[in-house]
Amino acid sequence: MFTHNKRLQYTVRVSEPNPVLGSLLLEQFGGPDGELAAAMRYFTQGLAEEDPGRKDMLLDIATEELSHLEVIGSIVAMLNKGAKGDLAEAAMEEADLYRSLTAGGNSHTQAILYGGGPALTNSSGVPWTAAYVDSRGDPTCDLRSNIAAESRAKIVYERLINVTDDPGIKDALGFLMTREIAHQKSFEKALYSIEDNFPPGKLAGMSEYDSLYINASTGPGDADGPWNSGDKWERIDDVEAHGPVDGGDGTAEVKLPKDQLGSVKALAERTASDPGIDPVTGAELGMGK
Repeated sequence: MFTHNKRLQYTVRVSEPNPVLGSLLLEQFGGPDGELAAAMRYFTQGLAEEDPGRKDMLLDIATEELSHLEVIGSIVAMLNKGAKGDLAEAAMEEADLYRSLTAGGNSHTQAILYGGGPALTNSSGVPWTAAYVDSRGDPTCDLRSNIAAESRAKIVYERLINVTDDPGIKDALGFLMTREIAHQKSFEKALYSIEDNFPPGKLAGMSEYDSLYINASTGPGDADGPWNSGDKWERIDDVEAHGPVDGGDGTAEVKLPKDQLGSVKALAERTASDPGIDPVTGAELGMGK
């Protein structure tokens, strides 16, 4: 059950309208790393979580993400408020109004289609989609995904802070950015509170391959580091000479029933190419003399 407190979690102070900036900020309203995606990701995880501590944490953070959605949406609405009034009341000459709405970004879509209100799109106008919710139902997998999501959101907020000189907006965005840091810390603590958290899932993997590094991109720029060298790694440098890692011949085969085997052979014979002929093709005729 939800109730709504009309006070924002963080006070929003916008110095002046700026529809173009409002369009950029939509990235954190309806974008893949935005607040709605985060809220839905953590809600769905929390509802299915069996551990009471993780369940409580996920639902707490999911609910807070909705409050962040309200903060960023309120900023977008304030940035569009002047354009909304001008458009609704035809307060400007047509040419001036057109220029104000098409100054850049997605601002014209916000004003014309959504009346200046925040829309569940990213900064390019792409509608929000549940495909942004990438949960898999395994806590060690989902917590790692959550850590990455909070990291991405933090970087996007940094970039948005860098494109505005409005002190009130910078302050509010700084708060939202900082909460991404706090959530990442919570998710990391939850992950490492699971004693056996790697690899994700139950199966350990095949021991002959789980510490094998394949140097598959060779030439200038080859580099060594703890990610591919040292006593914790086996390494293949000459991939072609080594051949298939399982020691087989590297082919693909299937055991077919006799009736299907006969059909496949007949198909191969009927569609076989004759390497002994050089037919004239339409492309060659079209090339002229």
